[in-house]
Amino acid sequence: MSGLDKDDPSSQVLERRIEDVEKDITSVTSRAETQAAAGIDAEVAEFFATQGKGPIEIDEATDRRLRWMIHKRVLVVMVVTYFAQTLDKGTINFASIMGIVDDTHLVGQQYSWLTTCVYLAILAWEFPTNRLIQRLPIGKYLAFNISAWGAVLACTAACKNFTGLVIVRTFLGIFETVCQPAFVFLSTMWYRREEQALVIGAFYSMNGFQQCVGGLLAYGVAHIQNQPLKNWQILFTLLGSLTFAWGIFVGFWLPDSPMRATCFSPEDRLLMAERVRKNETGIQNKEFKWYQVREAFTDPVVLSCTLISFTNGLPPGGLGAFSNLIIRAFGYTTLQTYLLAIAQGAIIMSFLFSAAYLSRRYNQKVLFGIIYTLPSIIGTIVFLTVPTRSDTKVGLLISFYLTMAFGAVSVLNLAIMSNNVAGRTKQVVASSLVFVAWAVGNAVGPQVFRSNDAPRYTKAFIAHLVVYCVQIAALFFLRLYLMRLNLLKRRAAALRETTAGGEQRDEHISHTHAFDDLTDQENADFRYIY
Repeated sequence: MSGLDKDDPSSQVLERRIEDVEKDITSVTSRAETQAAAGIDAEVAEFFATQGKGPIEIDEATDRRLRWMIHKRVLVVMVVTYFAQTLDKGTINFASIMGIVDDTHLVGQQYSWLTTCVYLAILAWEFPTNRLIQRLPIGKYLAFNISAWGAVLACTAACKNFTGLVIVRTFLGIFETVCQPAFVFLSTMWYRREEQALVIGAFYSMNGFQQCVGGLLAYGVAHIQNQPLKNWQILFTLLGSLTFAWGIFVGFWLPDSPMRATCFSPEDRLLMAERVRKNETGIQNKEFKWYQVREAFTDPVVLSCTLISFTNGLPPGGLGAFSNLIIRAFGYTTLQTYLLAIAQGAIIMSFLFSAAYLSRRYNQKVLFGIIYTLPSIIGTIVFLTVPTRSDTKVGLLISFYLTMAFGAVSVLNLAIMSNNVAGRTKQVVASSLVFVAWAVGNAVGPQVFRSNDAPRYTKAFIAHLVVYCVQIAALFFLRLYLMRLNLLKRRAAALRETTAGGEQRDEHISHTHAFDDLTDQENADFRYIY
């Protein structure tokens, strides 16, 4: 300040203002360092310290505006990407009746292994990709993996034998592993807990939509004749190229976090972070905390979700690869099978959206998980007891469609996990366990469909019936356990028993620890949702 005249009143005012600014900067820096030391992610701490504000109440109109802005940038990416993933992964199903089995000289269980190897790759890469999601900018990491699996998918057209197919399918599994854990992380980062079931249902519904589009696409490609490439080679090349281009777009379009979302105004970025404060699950934290690892491995909630993920992953693992072969065995032609896949996709979407909507409407996720397991049990029993005849093929087809309800339980299970697990490292471990279990189920699924049991695969459907019963038992336990946890938390706070929605209307929780990276067990403000 040597350049200022200290006797000049204007200079004195300027000097005081500079000192005030320096104090503000020191205060902000001190708050950020204190919060980071307390466990908050440094970037999150700096973001909120810079704003200099506490919890903000957001009115309904503003919340609606923010939600649609997030939909445009985040939900659109999740939905389109998951559609591409399910379509790309399921292409082998359509290729199975386009001649890939004969053209690549597959025998015995080799076709089954083309699905199994994808899930074995997911099994091996699940934890590393979850850790990378925690450490890296999620938008850029997701975009890289999308383009990589698109390139690998296109290379499938060049495969001439089983060895080549196994190699490209394994790499496909590695790069596709990112999708579901990244999307669950994005849903907790951008959406409130009561919104997450619908968000997860929206992208998960692409399992059904890809059946519709995939069936039409395969139907169209099947009519291409007298070309240098086989029909299945055209299908792989086309879809792989489109996916590669989409990955490049995602890299530019998807923000990595509310703090880094320069596509929004600073005010909107703050409000987007504040709207998820009541989740009590934080936004991000790059530090790996071993005590949260131990808690995750011993938490009955995490273990129950893991078991449900396995029981709900085994049936689609086989049905995804063999559904067209099963339907064709009912007596339908190849072209009719393509078209029936469209109806199958519509039924899957109806199960998914109805489960997501009803669970939010009645605030009951676990209960609807139990209810949506029942159609799969009914369909499987009919499928096992009714013989294949010309007068039963429609009924058998309907019973087969009923087994598609497993997708609804997947949505609800992921919503239960994302709603009830807090602490970023604990979320990483929980997500890894759940998706590893899902991968194991999907890897085992095709193997219960034995070639010597074709075309009805009776033993496979008996195995499905057993896992559905285990699933219902696990869901019953999970509901009772979550109710018990909330009761204990309320007793500790001298409050009355909770409802399924977690926080009572007459309960005033400050949510001051929302971004402290506390686990659900540590955080006294956390309430479980079931």
